[in-house]
Amino acid sequence: MILPRVFASSLALAASSLRARPAVACAAAKHTLPSSVLDQQGAALSEAATTQQLGGKRVALYFSAGWCPMCTSFEPSLQQFLQASEDSGKPCSLIYVPSDRTEAEALRRAKGLGLLSVPFEEADALKKQFKIWAGAESMKLGPFGRRSGVPALVVLSSEGEELAFVPAEAQGVRALQSWPMDDPRGVWQ
Repeated sequence: MILPRVFASSLALAASSLRARPAVACAAAKHTLPSSVLDQQGAALSEAATTQQLGGKRVALYFSAGWCPMCTSFEPSLQQFLQASEDSGKPCSLIYVPSDRTEAEALRRAKGLGLLSVPFEEADALKKQFKIWAGAESMKLGPFGRRSGVPALVVLSSEGEELAFVPAEAQGVRALQSWPMDDPRGVWQ
């Protein structure tokens, strides 16, 4: 049973990086997010409500799809990572960017994962901006210029700019080690 040991050691290594140094809060900053963010019921959040939900946390866009076996097998480890970050005083929040086939599937999935999300009709613009989309979307979004498929995360700075890329499609749970948990630019205020 080498695979469970490798998985467990990768998850332990990712979680140990959370305990490395204390978190440092950054100064208040203007956040650049999608034009709207939805709560778990699919209702648009005001800018103030979004800021309140994300304040004091590290924030990432989570590109994923419910029909993707690699995504669904990665998510238990991702949930453990999020819980470990919370337990270590370095809470994280994800905003779901869906590659689901319908808006109803995307909303159901965001709710099931307990995540904020972007509106279904705005997801393609973010996919193009960050060059992350499922292979099944190549006819719609283009076969070239993609840096990753799903699952993948883009860690955002407090200004809403890309701080780090977490290539979960290519590296699985080990990719979580690339999340810069101690970078003060990644803590939203």
